Amino acid sequence: QVQVLESGGGSVQAGGSLNLSCADLADTAGRRCVAFFRQNSGKEREGVAAIYTGSSGKYYSPFARGRFAISQDKKRMVYLQMTSLQPEDSGMYYCAANRPGFPCVDHAYRIVEKEGEYIDWGQGTQVTVSS
Repeated sequence: QVQVLESGGGSVQAGGSLNLSCADLADTAGRRCVAFFRQNSGKEREGVAAIYTGSSGKYYSPFARGRFAISQDKKRMVYLQMTSLQPEDSGMYYCAANRPGFPCVDHAYRIVEKEGEYIDWGQGTQVTVSS
């Protein structure tokens, strides 16, 4: 059963912008953290940005701060606006949702995949930035 569904992505030249969307389809009564992760060729998957639905909590990895913006609406949709994209931003982008009540980040404010957390994952969408 699909719990998280992302869309968007595509190809853009360096300096351009792209938007990603994520629908949290789970029937959870409480709030939960929704995050975007990405995986570039040959690298481990890394957190990009996260938001705690129903609250003002937003978190960004250092490379995303100032260029990317995560937001939500009242329909449990989460959006990632990406600007000033560079070729190193290319990769597969995933939307993931954590267990209700679990935090978006660890004690060092990093968006990481801890065992047993971020239980629902989208299928991924490709982002390609050409120079």
